[in-house]
Amino acid sequence: MGNSTSSLGKPPTTPANQIQETISDNCVVIFSKTSCSYCTMAKKLFHDMNINYKVVELDMLEYGGQFQDALYKMTGERTVPRIFVNGTFIGGATDTHRLHKEGKLLPLVHQCYLKKSKKKELQ
Repeated sequence: MGNSTSSLGKPPTTPANQIQETISDNCVVIFSKTSCSYCTMAKKLFHDMNINYKVVELDMLEYGGQFQDALYKMTGERTVPRIFVNGTFIGGATDTHRLHKEGKLLPLVHQCYLKKSKKKELQ
C-alpha cells in the first residue's frame, strides 16, 4: 500500500470542484506541500498503518495557490496538511495523530472502504 501523487494541472473546472471530486474518489486525501514536516508526519502515519492515500502536493501544482485558497474556504485554515477521510475534513497532522491515538482514525477509513466495496457490488 502507498500513495499516489496527483498531477492536477490547469483547472478545467474550479479548484473547489476538483478538490471535491478528488475527495469523493478517494478514501484518504492529503493536501500537502513537499517541504512541510507536518505533511511528512501525516503521510508517514497512513503509510505505517498500510492505508492507501492520495496526496496532492500543492507546491508542485501550477495552480496550487488557487487550490490552497479553495481549501481555506472549505476548512477555515490555509495551513497544510489538510486531511480528508471518507469525504470529511478531519484536520491537520496533529488532529489526525490524535484521532489515531484515540482509536478513531482506522474505523473512519474502514467505513469508507466498506462503502466503496458495497457500491462496486451494486454496479
